Amino acid sequence: MLSNYYTVKREDFDEKIIHKSRFIGYVKRVETEAEAQAFVQEIKKKHHDATHNCSAYMAGEHNQIQKANDDGEPSGTAGVPILEVLKKQDLKDTAVVVTRYFGGIKLGAGGLIRAYSSTTSLAIQTAGVVQRRLMQGISVTVDYSLIGKLENELRHSDYILDSTNYLEKVEFIVYVPDGNDEDFRTWMVNLTSDQVVFANKGTAYVEVDV
Repeated sequence: MLSNYYTVKREDFDEKIIHKSRFIGYVKRVETEAEAQAFVQEIKKKHHDATHNCSAYMAGEHNQIQKANDDGEPSGTAGVPILEVLKKQDLKDTAVVVTRYFGGIKLGAGGLIRAYSSTTSLAIQTAGVVQRRLMQGISVTVDYSLIGKLENELRHSDYILDSTNYLEKVEFIVYVPDGNDEDFRTWMVNLTSDQVVFANKGTAYVEVDV
């Protein structure tokens, strides 16, 4: 598994008018090629009356799945520019469809490349980008007298305080970079004078806004 990677935060869209043509960029996180293809078909159905619905997607741990489709635009002026934006921004597991309603003015090859690239970038910016980090979940249980001290220290650290459970004692669920759990435990022991109980919660990807 990758220790970290970037992808879009949520499914979203945005649009712009370029020389009277309407360009609408749709973006979605996908985990498989089947999901990506289903998303492309969904947008094509939604905009069945559009002049073009051009698309590209990358999926797989090592970007082994990469596809681009010009959907009737001159070869290399739509799908590939969309894909290049995904590569440039290093986004994994991401699908993009850019719908175009022709406005009567031809843009030329260079103009089309810029239009599809900029619309893709706009849609990604609107959706947001996150870094998914593979982290170790650790349960930290302490007495109530230590709540304020630990919360303050955790919120000002590089660790991620995911949740707090108020039981007989207080349990913090904290995510620690994979492989750094021993350093974290030592830090907690020192902060609490060894008045702490740990439990592993397994590894998981945690999303951090970029």
